[in-house]
Amino acid sequence: MSNEDYGYDYDYLFKIVLIGDSGVGKSNLLSRFTTNEFNIESKSTIGVEFATRTIEMEGKKIKAQIWDTAGQERYRAITSAYYRGAVGALIVYDISKSSTYENCNHWLSELRENADDNVAVGLIGNKSDLAHLRAVPTDEAKNFALENQLLFTETSALNSENVDQAFRELITAIYQMVSKHQVDLGDSGNNDINNGTPKGPTISLTPAPNEKKKAAQTIVVKSVCRDSFIVFPTLTLCFLISYYI
Repeated sequence: MSNEDYGYDYDYLFKIVLIGDSGVGKSNLLSRFTTNEFNIESKSTIGVEFATRTIEMEGKKIKAQIWDTAGQERYRAITSAYYRGAVGALIVYDISKSSTYENCNHWLSELRENADDNVAVGLIGNKSDLAHLRAVPTDEAKNFALENQLLFTETSALNSENVDQAFRELITAIYQMVSKHQVDLGDSGNNDINNGTPKGPTISLTPAPNEKKKAAQTIVVKSVCRDSFIVFPTLTLCFLISYYI
């Protein structure tokens, strides 16, 4: 049974989170990539918001569900829940404000504490259009990314420079992990996601019922916050929002 038979218009759904200090341009990166728009009067995000964009890769339709998490300290209790289930993350800083770059270490640590071990991560130096006000050397950020095995790109949400490239590189990295079965596909139970207490929703694949085509697969996602199961009839890596009671 194809994904269309189930009403899906994509083959994969990847949850990606944007993290970083408030005011670095996360919301405008999101809108530039998903709708090719830029709001010069954009205000700091309160809580979270997300948007999607579907791209094709090797004949597969991939829907990127991109979440914009608020950077303010007082919202951290909210955003920590949204790391769970993410398969990709972009840590964003402002090249004209060194403090936003210095805080990337904190954001990376928080991501690795709350997200799955196999999450793909990119470092984004945004506002490259402010080169005359640069406070963060490109080489320094590149070295930080290299040391921490992160993708790296400098972007400008204002003029769209490298925005598409940054997101596509991250989505490609996620897709390659899926293709190589480096994420939890329930093959052996020996991967890091299944060891000990899970950090996010447990994702595993089980064969589809015999009456369905052999090519079909079913994903079973167990919520960490609630003792319940939800079944998805496609290879979907996504985040089910778990609302705490």
